[in-house]
Amino acid sequence: MAAERATALVIRGTDWSETSRITTLWTREFGKVRALAKGGRRLQSSFEVAFDLLTVCEVMFLRKAHGGLDLLTEATVRERFPQLRTDLRVLYCGYYFAELLADGTFDYDPHPQLFDATLETLRKLGNPTIDRPAAVSAFELVWLRELGYSPRLEECAVCGTPVEAGVRVPFSPSAGGALCPKCAPSTADRRWLSADGRATLGRLATDGDTLPAGVRTELRQLLSQMVSSILGRRPKMLAYLDGVG
Repeated sequence: MAAERATALVIRGTDWSETSRITTLWTREFGKVRALAKGGRRLQSSFEVAFDLLTVCEVMFLRKAHGGLDLLTEATVRERFPQLRTDLRVLYCGYYFAELLADGTFDYDPHPQLFDATLETLRKLGNPTIDRPAAVSAFELVWLRELGYSPRLEECAVCGTPVEAGVRVPFSPSAGGALCPKCAPSTADRRWLSADGRATLGRLATDGDTLPAGVRTELRQLLSQMVSSILGRRPKMLAYLDGVG
């Protein structure tokens, strides 16, 4: 077993025994890592409070050669996002991000940009003036892009035919983008995407500071449907995101 060191965000935890715990980590260097922390539930554990959900840690673990759980040997807290402990709306957003990372990524499939975007968004959410729906939507778009599912807005997601610019278009969350007139009738989950919503969606991943009121509901519903389609179910935490603005 080779020892590895990484910067990690705690995204899930499960008690394993009276003294040990299984923790799921989203690491910058290795992607998702699931590891057993022997003695991690003891009051005098050397892991401090590193198992708290949405805590950033520096970790050391022994990587198993033939599958199974890795063995966590060291975890030191680096960042804790204090706003998560004082604002329930921010906490719900953080739990939603953790759910997408835990259930929508593969073990040992690193995405450094997604790791950085997660921490940056958690930090921004502590600002009381931030547009939270915009921040959540921008994070979803980074998650979609890193998994290879960026919404296709300029060409048909089914056949690749260019789609007319600057107009309302049919859009399929399951197909992952806009639809041409030929493909739209045969796509069961098609919905309309307004011209303003389409333009906003195109810039949101790189300019996620604001989500105009006129397209907010439209884009939140659309992105929620895309995320649900990829996961194969509706994320549990989506039900708690209403009113996060």
